Amino acid sequence: MQLKRKRSIDTLAAQAGVDADRAFGSVSVPIYQTAIYRYEKFGKHRGFDYSRSENPTRQAAETALADLEGGTRGVAFSSGMAAIQAVMTLFRTGDHILCSDDLYGGTYRLFEQILKHYGLAFDYVDMGDPRAVEKRMRKKTRAVFLETPTNPLMKIADIGGVARISRKKGILSVVDNTFMSPLLQRPLALGADMVVHSATKFLGGHNDLIGGAVVTVDPDLGERMHFAQKAVGAVLSPFDSWLLLRGVKTLAVRVSRAQQNAEVIAAFLAAHPFVRKVFYPGLPGHTRRELHFSQADGPGAVISFELPRKSAVPPFLNALKTILLAESLGGVESLITHPSTMTHADIPLEEQAAVGLTPRLVRLSVGIENPDDLVTDLAQALRKAKGHR
Repeated sequence: MQLKRKRSIDTLAAQAGVDADRAFGSVSVPIYQTAIYRYEKFGKHRGFDYSRSENPTRQAAETALADLEGGTRGVAFSSGMAAIQAVMTLFRTGDHILCSDDLYGGTYRLFEQILKHYGLAFDYVDMGDPRAVEKRMRKKTRAVFLETPTNPLMKIADIGGVARISRKKGILSVVDNTFMSPLLQRPLALGADMVVHSATKFLGGHNDLIGGAVVTVDPDLGERMHFAQKAVGAVLSPFDSWLLLRGVKTLAVRVSRAQQNAEVIAAFLAAHPFVRKVFYPGLPGHTRRELHFSQADGPGAVISFELPRKSAVPPFLNALKTILLAESLGGVESLITHPSTMTHADIPLEEQAAVGLTPRLVRLSVGIENPDDLVTDLAQALRKAKGHR
């Protein structure tokens, strides 16, 4: 049922949306900034009646995302969290979902503070060991939800291994592919059933839109996601759909440049005496590095690292000039965040500590700037942090 990719992913990305405009052949997909569509006559329209249900610009973006991930259906939402919520509509009271144990704080918040009240049960496990995952599955386990690499500790999940076990047991496998993007990792080709994205990140790439997406292999699952999109109404707007398409067109060059920069910066940080530990799949010695490269085409552009002491974090972050202190990733600008108090603040401190997330850790999303400028900025900020008492 999975679509075969006829062209390279670089070409698919660059030509995202081409041929979507059947009326005039516009290379840039038109922005259909409309809520409604006129019927030709009673009982007959041209495939569109109300933009919550369908919109030509959003439809073009959804098709592009499905092509990039190698799926049969893409469904775009108003945010990554709206996309994950749509996936959760597949489940019912009493169902159990097994998740990566180092999960994005917003996803954890949705699961633990909202969906648990509706009778869903969530557990967390290291998804790099399929046997450990299998042992934690219950009779009522309906899905596994993976991040790989995880946010922010860059733990590697075994997509293929977990997907195979899940499929044998009739359990859905869902992979959050935000960190890698389809340019570097395509979970559906490894056996996963569904992929979710925060399209705000690498797919959009310019920090100018909020969006999310679900891509499925099974057309029936895709139709159920489309129904959830229509019923709940958390849709990607026409303008944001156009921004997403424009961002996807440069996905290959942006991710490639950011990844090149990240490899330079990771090596610099790993050799720096004031950096306690670096988490990056591109570095030798990263846990399950070989597994990562067996399922991904590169290490990515996100690096996490620890400073020697918690007190060094504020002066280090405040001293940065080129790298921006902000809560996101995947854009052309380099961004840095403090997960414990920012992106993962809703996870209790004891649970942060249990998975290895400490107040000493910062997460750096490397952009496309000149790498020498980024290294210079990090070096001067580390000097200031080291001298701060």
